[in-house]
Amino acid sequence: MSELILAYLTTLGWGVVGIIIMAIALPIVIYIFSKFTPIDEWTEIKKGNIGIAIIIAALIIAFAVVIGFAIIPAS
Repeated sequence: MSELILAYLTTLGWGVVGIIIMAIALPIVIYIFSKFTPIDEWTEIKKGNIGIAIIIAALIIAFAVVIGFAIIPAS
């Protein structure tokens, strides 16, 4: 039973690590992305530009996938 609890706690710990990394690094990634593009994404999203919103969402999802695979513990 203690192995199961240890496995749950390990999973919870890695989840917390992922949350912390995403909270710190995601604004940095979005800021860098905004600096390299010639338009102001947030103004376009406020205007209702769905295409830009999809691009920003794809950026966030891609970054989350990379972080998710980076924090998977080796078995």
